Amino acid sequence: MKIHRTKKFDMHINLTRSILFISSACALFTPKANAAIQMPPELPDSCNHLDEIIVTGVTGKTRINEIPASITTISPGTLASHPFQNIISALSRQPGISSISTGNGISKPVIRGLGYNRVLVVNDGVRQEGQQWGDEHGVEIDGSSVHSAEIIKGPASLMYGSDALAGVIVFNDSPMMSSDRIHAEASTGYASNNGLIDYSVNFRGNQEGIFYDVRWSQQFAHDYTNPTDGYVPNTRFSDRGLKGMIGLDRSWGISRIIASWYHFSPGITDTDTDLEKGGCSYRKMMPYQTIDHYKVVSDNSVYVGQGKIKAVIGYQQNIRKEIEEHDHDDHIHLRHHEGHGDESEENVGLYFRLHTINYDARYIPKTANGWTGNIGINGMWQHSTNHGSEYLIPAYHLTDVGAFATVSKNFGSTIFLSGGVRYDLRHLHSHSLEEDDIIRFNDFSRNYSALSGSLGAVFNIGERLSLKANIARGYRAPNMSELASNGAHHGTFRYEIGDSDLKPEYSWQFDLGMDFSFDIVSGSLSVFANRISNYIYLKGTGELVSDVPEYMFCAGNARLMGGEATLSIHPLRWLHFHNSVGFVDARFIDTGKDGKYLPFIPAPRWIATLHCDIPFRSRWLNGTFAEIESDCNAAQNHVMTAGGTETSTPAYTLWNFSAGTDIYLSSGRKLCQLALSVENLLNRSYQSHLSRLKYADTLSITGRQGYCNMGRNIAIKIIFPFDF
Repeated sequence: MKIHRTKKFDMHINLTRSILFISSACALFTPKANAAIQMPPELPDSCNHLDEIIVTGVTGKTRINEIPASITTISPGTLASHPFQNIISALSRQPGISSISTGNGISKPVIRGLGYNRVLVVNDGVRQEGQQWGDEHGVEIDGSSVHSAEIIKGPASLMYGSDALAGVIVFNDSPMMSSDRIHAEASTGYASNNGLIDYSVNFRGNQEGIFYDVRWSQQFAHDYTNPTDGYVPNTRFSDRGLKGMIGLDRSWGISRIIASWYHFSPGITDTDTDLEKGGCSYRKMMPYQTIDHYKVVSDNSVYVGQGKIKAVIGYQQNIRKEIEEHDHDDHIHLRHHEGHGDESEENVGLYFRLHTINYDARYIPKTANGWTGNIGINGMWQHSTNHGSEYLIPAYHLTDVGAFATVSKNFGSTIFLSGGVRYDLRHLHSHSLEEDDIIRFNDFSRNYSALSGSLGAVFNIGERLSLKANIARGYRAPNMSELASNGAHHGTFRYEIGDSDLKPEYSWQFDLGMDFSFDIVSGSLSVFANRISNYIYLKGTGELVSDVPEYMFCAGNARLMGGEATLSIHPLRWLHFHNSVGFVDARFIDTGKDGKYLPFIPAPRWIATLHCDIPFRSRWLNGTFAEIESDCNAAQNHVMTAGGTETSTPAYTLWNFSAGTDIYLSSGRKLCQLALSVENLLNRSYQSHLSRLKYADTLSITGRQGYCNMGRNIAIKIIFPFDF
């Protein structure tokens, strides 16, 4: 394989080599005062008690065995020991979690069959806002900056308002370090299939209550390949991110300021004749996107009497451009072209600029006689504008506010009851647009309001068995894409038309769950039933607009049922057999001409992993593990065929392998953490049901519709830690 080299690519290679060299040198020459001779720590026990897991995404720091909602946590160790292409793909192996993907650079989370604006992502303490209504609009977050993650399944409108109908994904930063400590970290990785090269450097510490954290990351990849399509054209991408935090820890409370910038540039895969062949060049190929996401957050907690006031305010700006070539008649011409890209005004098609201000203020009283709770207000203000030569949605203003109150009561360590209520108001105003003497977008305003809430109970039978039940009322206002789209969305192969008369979605969801953890076996079971009124979906009309398939937003009443189960068997302290199953059945209540199934619902999935913590300890190696994984995806034949909205997907099974170890110096200090993974070990050609590239036009090269997912991919990741 010959890689097209450029000065920029050589610079990246040299920088990566420099990081590895400097990291190794620093590790070898750390002063002995900081390197007391010690043996690596004992291998930890893999069977944790349920009450040891702490989550923060519900009402603050709470043990998971006290929360009635279904919650999955992803530990720092899991993220560090398994290389991933993007942060959402790292979560998608959890039961009940899937992702809508466009190549390997773009993934959107799906919780129990619901995605887009129904899944709310929280990062740096505020909801992430970045035009998440689009299929090919990913989550603009640097995955290297994520320390751990929490997935709350089910309506979370009580705490977050609209857009949390399916659940919430909370990305957590690294915890504040203890006083008078400094920690640095350098990491780098490589993936063979798409040549992904990444690196990240981090420096954080705490000096007499002044704590700080700075990180720089970058990665870039060429087109990925599979046995059927070869190199899939224009699936290359690159990103880079800078993030800094400084805070103050005092007796009166904690205050911190976070500032970040994230730049992402993915290619747009199209089936234009000149774009049917990909390659292993790292240079940009038109068309492509550029996304810049800026964020500043002030997060403050102040102790007041026996309680605490928490106030968070954040500002975000998301700038999204689609760079295209135009011919002399100003028609889009998506021809094969390599270069650094021309982002001049005449080459910019879609161009969105979104401003968002988030705010959250709440009072959390001290727990007394088993009672605790909080009361607060949160919301956001948004302003979106268009600046390109093409249009998909109108410019708009949005104002959102909600007030809530929660309360919980524990009866010893056995019974926990919790509930709450919330009221929301949202105002949305669309600005008109006239193009060539034709009204493209109308001026209109909409007001939405909703009452939501939840009530749940947890029954802990001893320390190792927990039973849960929860009922929740959720709410989601339609977004501007659903209300007023009118344009070609090339990254999704569609011409989209909205409906300004759509009503909000309202849901009732009931959950039952069980968690258990014993010496030999551990696991969980969670089942749910969800009824959604005015469920908004996109369906094909069977017509073409400017040679692009036409899709319209519609609404109907729907019900979703399903669940997740995990079972881990630990026959030996170092041998573990993990299993997870997720299943969703989603149908319309009133079956009509569109069919009885909701579109784009993930297929049933079973992941089985045999994990071995190799029982070998030496002066040089510790924490060594190896695992083999079977990822079985059932056929998805419950599809919406009306207007060619979607097609069935056959079953497939992937085999994956992972291994890793910690390497120590003779002094006993850790030199590095090494992780290796092989995904799609047998190099199978397959199409995920939620892959957007599955719906590309019929290709002359293969004679069938769409592209397959990535073939075999060998990835390596190495992390060098330094403590001062």
